[in-house]
Amino acid sequence: MISRRFCSAAATLLLALLHSASAAQPPAGAAAPYTVISREGRRPLAARTMAGQEMFALDDLARLFNVVVREDAAAGGLTVTAGTATIALTSGQSLASLNGRLISLPAPPVREGRTWYVPVDFVSRALALAIAGRVDLRKPSRLIIVGDLRAPRIVGRMESLGSLARLTLDIAPATPHNVVQEGTKLIVRFEADMLDAALPATTSPDLVTNVRPGDGAASIAIDLGPRFASFRTTDTPADRGAARLVIDVMAQTTDAQPAPAPTATPATPETPPLIDLAPTGGLRAIVIDAGHGGDEIGAKGPSGGLEKQVTLSVARRLKAALEGRLGLRVILTRDGDTTVGLDERAAIANNNKADLFVSLHANAAPRTTTSGAEVFYLSLDEYGDAAERVAHTDSDPLPVFGGGTRDIELILWDMAQARYIKESAALAQTVEASLRQRVPMSPRAIQQAPFRVLVGANMPAVLVEMGFISNPGQEKQLQSDEFQNQIVQALVESISRFRDTHAGERPPGSR
Repeated sequence: MISRRFCSAAATLLLALLHSASAAQPPAGAAAPYTVISREGRRPLAARTMAGQEMFALDDLARLFNVVVREDAAAGGLTVTAGTATIALTSGQSLASLNGRLISLPAPPVREGRTWYVPVDFVSRALALAIAGRVDLRKPSRLIIVGDLRAPRIVGRMESLGSLARLTLDIAPATPHNVVQEGTKLIVRFEADMLDAALPATTSPDLVTNVRPGDGAASIAIDLGPRFASFRTTDTPADRGAARLVIDVMAQTTDAQPAPAPTATPATPETPPLIDLAPTGGLRAIVIDAGHGGDEIGAKGPSGGLEKQVTLSVARRLKAALEGRLGLRVILTRDGDTTVGLDERAAIANNNKADLFVSLHANAAPRTTTSGAEVFYLSLDEYGDAAERVAHTDSDPLPVFGGGTRDIELILWDMAQARYIKESAALAQTVEASLRQRVPMSPRAIQQAPFRVLVGANMPAVLVEMGFISNPGQEKQLQSDEFQNQIVQALVESISRFRDTHAGERPPGSR
């Protein structure tokens, strides 16, 4: 028979163990708040950790989402009503009932004093189904997105791969974007209201010093390091409607060469190393000109479609495709709704030493039945014999500091395009042939005209009228993703074909 003394000792030990286990449970306490974001702004939502679970107070949810909470003391539970939907909760049960449909919760509701608490997942599993409109709970970033806000989740990672630094951005859901260089940084802009971004630390400070939120609400800034030379981007689809953007930041070419053996030949002045040169005859940089912008809206369709919006949308898509598929450096004359002068557009191409200039437009005509794409290159009729002389002028030798001479091209602004008319005509024919395979063409598909935007371009240049926005049917086409993608596909293929067949042909004395 077990003695009373032994039983008393066992009971004391059991009570001590229970007390110890109770003390090991994490006490209820404050957790980092969540942020509720809607069109009306940002509001904090307090969270508490209770029995190892993050909880929201139902009173706080009621105020934020305009729902009614009622306690049923007799049943030992409560109801949450949103319009015609009712969520029933019971104390001690990890289940909720939404209009009779059972929903599993990670923990039961908890009452503390007069306040009921529910697990954080209650918002996404039950409340989001009951209220009108979208509610998106994002626990990793402690956000709750309410309404139709576009806020893609972006997760980045950085890799050091020898002479380049690779930034990979996983984007969910896939969101239109573009990458542009602005001074000493790259800017990734998304067509979104905000970003839910987890950005990585840099692993190659000589190429990328920082990856951070940009100045806009939906942009990312990549601060470039001292060895930056160029960049390329690649877009690929991912699972479940997501996308992946890869940005390769490439270093200057600094590979050391073996020292030559001493010779008796006179020393020559040292020259700086060339940076990331393209192969002879190849294409390295292209300027895409989104016609109009800012105060210059361009043509307007019968349903209100604006030429300036269509051209910018296609320009952004074309830039991404050219960089991703052909590895070219692409510069946009404008990357927003800004006013850019006609001469300034050609100057951007000249200053960036572009190899091609493509200006995008949407046409208009008095007759609403007129339709079809057209490709233009510059007409020199009004320049007469002067254009012919310029087209065959070699560079002039000028004295330089330190002695000797250097060949310098001295070309008047209005004569710049004269030297590239044959190449521009070949580019226009190549573009027209590719467009004809994908989109309706005008009866006069290739034309010459004295467009001011082409006059100062010191490289092959064409102007593409993608269709007539004054035609109701083509207005809808020009604004559609499918049609714009067809235009982009045709232009990418034509530029690739031109690179392979004509890019090596340069006028005498040209770069």
